[in-house]
Amino acid sequence: MTPNAGRIEMAVCVVGIYVCFLSWGILQERVTTTPYKDDQTGSARKFKYFVFLNVVQSIIASGVAFVCMYLKGEAVLFPSVPLRNKYIQIAIISVCAAPFGYASLKYIDYPTMILGKTGKLVPVMLMNIILYRKSFPWQKYLVVVLITAGMSLFMLANPKDSHKKQNSGAAPVPLLLKLWGIALLSVNLLLDGVTNSTQDEICRTFRHVTGISMMLWMNVFASTIMCVFLACSDPFTHELSGALTFAATHPRVLVDVLLFGVCGAVGQCFIFHTIERFGAMFLVTVTVTRKMGSILVSVFLYGHPLVLWQWVAVGLVFAGIFCESYFGKGHRKGGEKTSHEIRGSDSGTTVVDEKRNEHSQPGIRKRK
Repeated sequence: MTPNAGRIEMAVCVVGIYVCFLSWGILQERVTTTPYKDDQTGSARKFKYFVFLNVVQSIIASGVAFVCMYLKGEAVLFPSVPLRNKYIQIAIISVCAAPFGYASLKYIDYPTMILGKTGKLVPVMLMNIILYRKSFPWQKYLVVVLITAGMSLFMLANPKDSHKKQNSGAAPVPLLLKLWGIALLSVNLLLDGVTNSTQDEICRTFRHVTGISMMLWMNVFASTIMCVFLACSDPFTHELSGALTFAATHPRVLVDVLLFGVCGAVGQCFIFHTIERFGAMFLVTVTVTRKMGSILVSVFLYGHPLVLWQWVAVGLVFAGIFCESYFGKGHRKGGEKTSHEIRGSDSGTTVVDEKRNEHSQPGIRKRK
């Protein structure tokens, strides 16, 4: 693949992630905040069954991945024991990560949580180094520093935050509880870092595993774990029975939930292809900078003013994006790279022989 073709593929992945997850975020807000009216009683209630929502999305994503594999000519085979263990590990960690993020909102405000999320590049890189002894070129460290510093400065320089706190009637949260909230958020970010770094490790170790096959089995195992949890915990939490009853009395929520699942599933196709081709670090860079893009769209559409330091922060973020774009495809004098070389250099690893692990059961094969 030529460098230009690789950049076009990278651009398609970025646009796909932006479009799908912008729509996904709108639908998520609609499902979780819109009061749905009961056709019989006329009363309005909000949908608060988030585990059930994640199960539906995971099941839809599994179905979309299966269809994509069939259309691409990949036979769906049960993964080997080492690969299956990796998938189960990622599924358990990803299922456990979300509750820590939700729990942290009881003690810290939403801007603080977003500020923490923008620093996700740091735990992803840290987990890659600690768990898998992975090294990165100096350009990757520069990208992480520029983007994380830019996003942090942008949020901290927001003049509206302190004004809102002064005019809010809510009781202040004690310092110890704030620290507890930050600790919960830190656990969430570390678990996300383990998930992303393990996905990267799968792509390096099992060379013939594609992003779509990883998407299929991760969602299959995750949905299985969450279904078992729903069935076992329902006598105590009423999550499953409550969601089904809500859907029966408020059928309009089903349309929003299904659209939410479809947008998330299509977005995951772009995400897992990005992991396969360009590595988890590039993926996290895209998802973090998407937040900055959303902020800038809001600024220009609705005329929200930015202070000087926020414009400096914008410059830092886009400097990081430029470095990722310039160095991300392994810029060097002359010569082109094969797809395996491109993937290896984007992940910051040494390129290995294409024959490596060819005897390892990859979990997928081309249909004959």
